[in-house]
Amino acid sequence: MTDSLSPETLQQIQRLDLRARMIVRGFLQGLHSSPHQGFSVQFSDHRRYDPGDDPKRIDWLAYAKTDKYYVKRYEAETNLTGYLVLDLSKSMGFTHRQSMTKFEYATCLAASLAYLMTMQQDPVGLMTFAEKLNAVLPARSRRGQVADCLAALSRLTPDGQTDIATCVTQVAAMLKQHTLIMLFSDLLGSPESTIASLAQLRHAGHDVIVFHILDEAEVHFPYHGQIEFEDPETGETVSVDADAFRADYIDQIDDFRRQHEQACHQLRIDYVPLDTSMPFDKALTEYLQQRQSRF
Repeated sequence: MTDSLSPETLQQIQRLDLRARMIVRGFLQGLHSSPHQGFSVQFSDHRRYDPGDDPKRIDWLAYAKTDKYYVKRYEAETNLTGYLVLDLSKSMGFTHRQSMTKFEYATCLAASLAYLMTMQQDPVGLMTFAEKLNAVLPARSRRGQVADCLAALSRLTPDGQTDIATCVTQVAAMLKQHTLIMLFSDLLGSPESTIASLAQLRHAGHDVIVFHILDEAEVHFPYHGQIEFEDPETGETVSVDADAFRADYIDQIDDFRRQHEQACHQLRIDYVPLDTSMPFDKALTEYLQQRQSRF
């Protein structure tokens, strides 16, 4: 199944809705033969016990199976509003040797999660950001919402510089009810500012998933000799000896990802590190494993 859901294979399919359906179908087929097959029931009917919850609502059968405390959700809690929040800055348009840019990869993943949410009849909406936040599509669960969402995603093009911290802070201020925020970004900015804005989302009571999407070359640095790099957002250039610089770069990018991962863990935010060579079923499984490790 992995080969059929690779970015290279899906890039041959022009329509985003067909890509998303293939990803979701392959992912769900894989779950049927995996230890994660019960995830949809668990997350639809239960949530983690939080201090202040009535202990009478604890599901002791679930505790016996998992050694963790869950409470049964009220009917009003079972439909969770979700927002896809997509980084639209120019850096997301980068690719070195992969078939998909970071932005195309993020768009396919976001479209797949929109399908998954509508399958559970959860309202889903779309926001994008670069230097400013754009509320593209309000969250709804009506018939046709996923088609509207995919149509909006298909029209997007990455451009401009990014101000992720300010835009994420605006998301926290805009959304008043408990919401699932699914953030898709390369997080290329100040880690301290980004983490502070993510903390505001959590303090506002939102559930947050960060899909940290980097190009495969940004992770593994497959360059040799004298190379000139250009910042796609500012146009600034720097020339380096790639072979001499590789070890320092790998250390820095690993530290960059680790800093976000540790901060997200402390904030009880799901952090999913991805690169554009990763098959989409594996990407969704990484997300699921992150969710299950926290619940």
